Amino acid sequence: SARTGCFAASKLEMKRMTRAEIDEQTREDWRDLGFFYDQDKDARCWRLIGSKSGLLKFSTILNDYVADERNAALSEHEHYGPYWYLKIITWNEAIITEDDISGTMDDFRRLAEIVRQRLENVLPGDAFEIDKEYAPNNEYKLRFEVREDGFNPAEEDPLEYPSNSDNKSLISRVWNKLFSG
Repeated sequence: SARTGCFAASKLEMKRMTRAEIDEQTREDWRDLGFFYDQDKDARCWRLIGSKSGLLKFSTILNDYVADERNAALSEHEHYGPYWYLKIITWNEAIITEDDISGTMDDFRRLAEIVRQRLENVLPGDAFEIDKEYAPNNEYKLRFEVREDGFNPAEEDPLEYPSNSDNKSLISRVWNKLFSG
């Protein structure tokens, strides 16, 4: 499932995994998710990067979230991807923030449909944003960057591929804060 990953493993399992095994599990988690995500603080957006079919999985994630009746209550939420930064949370209004994508079940159904429709005619190299059509008071927007079929989302991860790091991404900033001297 998209919400499982190396951080879902027990502490005991994590201690037994080598760095190479953790790295491979992280890459596999990105591939299972179907797209890479990160934040661009300067542009105030969540970046979702993947092939058309990979980005369509975001729409599927939203529909699966809605289909799970446990998510109907306010504050219910799920985390996605290997680092669990992407969070969908049930709330009484639709809004995209630095911390999460919030809304009612109807809001998430509508967002899933917006994503699906916007992806219908995209080509590799295209990009588009979803902002006010989801919610008028968004603090962040969603930016979809379309890559070629067969794109490996793990290759965008600056922790797995350090040459991709611009030190602006959420993942790079958190890693540097945790492990810099």
